Amino acid sequence: MENRKKALVLLNMGGARNKDELKMFLTNMFNDKNILTVKSNLLRKMIAFFITKTRLNDAWSNYELIGNSSPINLLTEKLVNKCNDKIKEYKTYQVMRYTPPFAKDVIDEILKDGMEEIVLLPLYPQYSTTTTKSSVEDFIDFLPYSFGKNVRYIENFYKNSSFNSCIVEEIERNVKKEEDFNLIFSAHGLPQKIVDNGDPYELQMKEHISILSDMLEKKGLKFKSINLAYQSKVGPMKWLEPSLENMLKNFKNQKVLIYPIAFIVDNSETDFELDIEYRHVAEELEIEDYKVCKCVNDSDNFIEAIKDICKIS
Repeated sequence: MENRKKALVLLNMGGARNKDELKMFLTNMFNDKNILTVKSNLLRKMIAFFITKTRLNDAWSNYELIGNSSPINLLTEKLVNKCNDKIKEYKTYQVMRYTPPFAKDVIDEILKDGMEEIVLLPLYPQYSTTTTKSSVEDFIDFLPYSFGKNVRYIENFYKNSSFNSCIVEEIERNVKKEEDFNLIFSAHGLPQKIVDNGDPYELQMKEHISILSDMLEKKGLKFKSINLAYQSKVGPMKWLEPSLENMLKNFKNQKVLIYPIAFIVDNSETDFELDIEYRHVAEELEIEDYKVCKCVNDSDNFIEAIKDICKIS
């Protein structure tokens, strides 16, 4: 790896490894001006403190059900290691937005390693100010100005056919040749006001599902229905609809397959929220069969998709 002078940096939100890191995650997330869009930094800090204090214990009880740690950390480390094995021209690093490893520390490592070019790959297929913009801005803020034009970033990759083939394969693995499943693409929700202010996330999400629906049809995979729903609503304000809980109410005595369309690496929202919390909801609604797909994670095919997404030979 000594001769590599190009850095591939994978950007993601992060996840807690213990209760202290969960407090750090919540504090940093709600202090993010792209998440809490109030103009006053002081007000944002006060709101972040209040939310973190009131939510920490309940949130940690959820983590206790998935082994006291978000799976995003180990899975991302595996992804980075595989990229370093299979993408010879680049050295791959990871940066998390709200928990370590943070941008500032990884940039120090990149500079120490003598990297001359950087490709930033935010692990968010669809663009949002709350994810892609936030992560890229955070990285660029700590990068020396001297890097100039030697940095490029991938804005979104939901149209990439290699990536979408990974999703289709995981869906196929779960349904085999059965045709009586209702497929729900579950996306992390956003407050409606963020979308109303011009965030393209909802439009890109709908376009992504249209692309995947066409690919599934061409592969001969048939479903009773294909749907989009949103999870993870917080607070009283209006969020994107329909919610996943309301969507599930349509499928009593039917089979449901969930694909976490907004995520690349499994995390607390896939392992707890989708696979535990909403499984209980599905049971209460008398859904006959409830399955949750895995994210692409560190699959070999996703490594190949990364090469294609980033135009790496």
